[in-house]
Amino acid sequence: MIYTCTMNPAIDLFTEFEHFEPHVVNRSVFEDYQANGKTINISFMLKKMGIENCATGFLGGFTGKYIEDELRRAGIDTDFVHIDGITRINTFIKAGEKEYKAVNRGPVIDEKAQDALIAKISGLEPEDLLFVSGSLPRGVNGTILKRISELSVKKGFRLVLDVSAKTLLDCLSDHPFLIKPSDEELAAWLDEDPTVFEDDVRLIDAAVQLLNKGAERVLVSRGEKGTMYLDRDRVLQTTAPRGEVVNTACAGDTLLGTFVGSLLQQKSIEDALIFATAAGSSTAFTAGLSDLKDVPELMQQVKLINDTEGVRKS
Repeated sequence: MIYTCTMNPAIDLFTEFEHFEPHVVNRSVFEDYQANGKTINISFMLKKMGIENCATGFLGGFTGKYIEDELRRAGIDTDFVHIDGITRINTFIKAGEKEYKAVNRGPVIDEKAQDALIAKISGLEPEDLLFVSGSLPRGVNGTILKRISELSVKKGFRLVLDVSAKTLLDCLSDHPFLIKPSDEELAAWLDEDPTVFEDDVRLIDAAVQLLNKGAERVLVSRGEKGTMYLDRDRVLQTTAPRGEVVNTACAGDTLLGTFVGSLLQQKSIEDALIFATAAGSSTAFTAGLSDLKDVPELMQQVKLINDTEGVRKS
């Protein structure tokens, strides 16, 4: 079974106004509510690919119920730890050329709830795969990631990590199946200036450091520059399709979900990378998650570059 774990989910409220002024009542001309969270997005994308999965994490209050209802409506199984607090609502306001983003902290997660989540994860089996992505909620520190990575070794399940916390480096010795940093996150982990990664060779060298620390696979999201993939046998890059960018917030989640989903569907690494790059761009070109209908067309724009031989000779 495929599991996704979202510890700090949210309802994202997208609103649009003709004008947005202080001290007056501003009335929207558009609003949209979306169940959100990095791995919740992955659950939706896997389901769109026909891959059954189960979403877990922390949910609370009427907002948590809305998120769980949306997942179930999409045919996704749920097994959340229900908390006393209220799952957060984030608000994104567009008014003319200006955009405002109000991201809330969310509830405090106590140790009892954290232990309940760990207990659920401890029930996973060797044939299972777990995605853990996104920010950590209040009350939860990075050590929970290490607890999960140690469980992946003990129980034998595959672990996919997409987190900004530097604690991820402590998890690499447990050999996660795949990690997905952005180039900015990679720079922060290695105390590098992000601008140095404009040089592909420097970026490859940095990702190889993560492989040497224990990661089995590294997928680097680079926005409009495309995607880079590395394992112990190959270094691959893809260019990104061109289009009008509407919302980049969920593009990386789409990239990761569709890449791993494609591998689960027995696609080659190369084909999975091309498909996922196109899918991530498709999400960036729409207000919500991609429906995947335009992915075949976008795939025709994606160029695959094999850097493996060049790196071996350098």
